[in-house]
Amino acid sequence: MTKPEISGIAPFFIVKNVPTALSFYRDRLGFDITFQGPDSDDIFFGIVRRGAAMIMLKDVGVDPMPNDTRNIKKGIARWDAYLHVPDPDALAAEFSSRNVEFFQPLKDDDDGLRGFETKDADGYVLFFGRPR
Repeated sequence: MTKPEISGIAPFFIVKNVPTALSFYRDRLGFDITFQGPDSDDIFFGIVRRGAAMIMLKDVGVDPMPNDTRNIKKGIARWDAYLHVPDPDALAAEFSSRNVEFFQPLKDDDDGLRGFETKDADGYVLFFGRPR
């Protein structure tokens, strides 16, 4: 029996301000805004997309809690999202041209990955890369 395909996954981030978060993803990381609302004068939910990567953003009246800010008992959990990128070198160059600040620079890491990290407007750590 063939398994039905799953073509993507989308993290759901709690943010302080949805319009600010949407602007960051659009202007700095090159995502498209596919939804913001529910009304133009009351934007508390949004969706951004770039290729197959989609991220949902919502203001629910509490502070964001990125993984790297949590009191974790067993090791670290630095990333909030892993975004597979076939050519992380080209994407790093694009982000550099937009003055995106890198949390960790483009490199080959000890986990067998090549990529880089950046933080979004609410401190969520995004890894962009691929297996080496």
